[in-house]
Amino acid sequence: MEAIKNRYDIIFLFDVKDGNPNGDPDFDNMPRTDEETNQGLVSDVCIKRKVRNYIHLLKGLEAPFDIFIREGNILNTLIQEKRDDADKTNDEEKISVKSGRSAMCAQYYDIRTFGAVMSTGEEKAEEEDSEEKGKKKKANSKKKIKGLGVVRGPVQFMFARSIDPIFSKSNSITRCCVTKESDEGKNNTIGNKYTVSYGLYRMHGFISASDAAKTGFSEEDKELLFQALINAFENDHSAARGEMNPRALIVFKHNSPLGNARAGQLFDLIQVKLKEGVEFPRSFGDYDVTVPTQEELGEKYPGVSIEKLI
Repeated sequence: MEAIKNRYDIIFLFDVKDGNPNGDPDFDNMPRTDEETNQGLVSDVCIKRKVRNYIHLLKGLEAPFDIFIREGNILNTLIQEKRDDADKTNDEEKISVKSGRSAMCAQYYDIRTFGAVMSTGEEKAEEEDSEEKGKKKKANSKKKIKGLGVVRGPVQFMFARSIDPIFSKSNSITRCCVTKESDEGKNNTIGNKYTVSYGLYRMHGFISASDAAKTGFSEEDKELLFQALINAFENDHSAARGEMNPRALIVFKHNSPLGNARAGQLFDLIQVKLKEGVEFPRSFGDYDVTVPTQEELGEKYPGVSIEKLI
């Protein structure tokens, strides 16, 4: 598959209603927030997990759409298998590592897309001995490259941030029965569930053509990525996450691999504001989203096109 030739910048809007979009394990799984502004946060890892899950459901686990970061995988073993295969056909270590990385990119969609750290596991070293004045002296160890190094992914997501401050609530959970006889008559509260009444989140993303050339991230891979974002929440519903829906996916495409405008300039063109008179937003309809037309964009930044996928 031929790698993409264009740079892309994306804006993804999604919302949550009566749910917890991304709990923070360091704070009793409360919704992530900016402690200074109280804006909600959703980590890039959370969104990438949903993309991986969708690709898994859509394509199975067959190459070239296998998923590397998934439950049940023992990463060091998978890395070492590819390294061993590459070592059999390459005498030079650097060439072997490069060959192994290419094989991993060819098999795993998420490595080809998001990159991966594959320099994990035990570091091996070969020791050389030298004779000096009749005495055996240990020379400096000749260290081998660990694993398969690091792959920088062409697709980078930022933390999503809510447009307005969010207010999380702790809801007690009860049940009508007990687990053992000695608990009869006791308080039947079994835990708490944190929810956000409503929050509209905005995430920025970047797709680099130069990094895509290194991993083989193709046009088909890109289209699958957009499809996964559009359907990210459809097969991930749960009572804990409430109602989560994608609301907008806006893609800026650059004619040049290096870009025809700075990403920040393009992102500033997309304005999301609370409608006048709305104090407490409870739906996407409480917001106005301003998106420039292609003609308006072309006048200001030639060489950049815009597409609204949602």
